[in-house]
Amino acid sequence: MKILHSQFTAKPGFEDEVAQMICDFGEKVRTEPGNRVFDVYRHSDDPAKFFVMEAYVDEDAFQTHLGMPYGGPFNARLEERIEEPHSVLTFLDQIG
Repeated sequence: MKILHSQFTAKPGFEDEVAQMICDFGEKVRTEPGNRVFDVYRHSDDPAKFFVMEAYVDEDAFQTHLGMPYGGPFNARLEERIEEPHSVLTFLDQIG
């Protein structure tokens, strides 16, 4: 299983647009055969901060996800609307 989470902060005025973008993107990702989880969260105390949990059946499924034609345009558009240069990714190893 390939598990990761991403975090990013919407620029002021882009909070709702970023929320809609990531939810729309999630609908596409969830149709990928190797995707098991694509859950989107917003920080309870700061609506500009987002957290996405993703899980794929294996590395091949994750690489397939990265090659999907909608990923590049989504990330380019997102990077214009977030504080960070890009989503901050953390890869996780399941231990239990």
